[in-house]
Amino acid sequence: MRLAFLFSGLVVAVAGCGQKFRPMDYPSPEMLLSVSEDLYRRGKCGNAQVGFRQVTASLPLRDSVAVRARFLLAECLFAQGDYLEAARQFRRVADEAPNHPLAPRALLRAGDSQTELWKRPELDPTYGQAATGTYQEVIARYPRSEISRRAGLKLASLGELFAEKEYKNGTYYLRFGAYDSAILYFKAVVADYGASVYAPLALVKLVEIYHRVDYVEEARETCANLRRFYPDALGLDDVCQVESTVR
Repeated sequence: MRLAFLFSGLVVAVAGCGQKFRPMDYPSPEMLLSVSEDLYRRGKCGNAQVGFRQVTASLPLRDSVAVRARFLLAECLFAQGDYLEAARQFRRVADEAPNHPLAPRALLRAGDSQTELWKRPELDPTYGQAATGTYQEVIARYPRSEISRRAGLKLASLGELFAEKEYKNGTYYLRFGAYDSAILYFKAVVADYGASVYAPLALVKLVEIYHRVDYVEEARETCANLRRFYPDALGLDDVCQVESTVR
């Protein structure tokens, strides 16, 4: 055992001395994983990926060594910006080894990978929707865990992006006088993302529209909601000045 340990330390040292990395030089999956993990920690993801893939190919799917190798492979892919493949590999860990200790974190990281594919709200939200579903799955599968709490925070951040997208759609239609469409988008912001920073802004925009189209009752009701739920909303006093005078 001690001889094997010393040999393992030797090959790690050799791998770090600039010699070409060859997975076939390591006599066991465990040793190859150890060397590959060392390469990963030193930022050498190119070589580490080769080792991780070799380990996963040589062992059963649910073998603990193979699961760890696949998880670290996914982390390498994420670090290199290959978020789509990273999401796929993280998902495999969560689905193929659901009882492994890394499964909850892998599912969370799958959501992180999907989130990275949707960083601008004006783009197609498909990956953002996929990330939302993945984070919700984390919460459903691990409801009382720290991983679940982290997924909840990430869901809230995604919600801000979705709210921004709806809000910008509303302002687009408002700019061209398409009031009915603008109203639908602003109402969606409030209904679906009421905790976002865009909810009070959307209500202010709704009051502006109601003034333009002479929807007196709607404007009065929306101002009441603004004062009740968002008393510090930017622009509230300006758009609701008439309603304040009436009251």
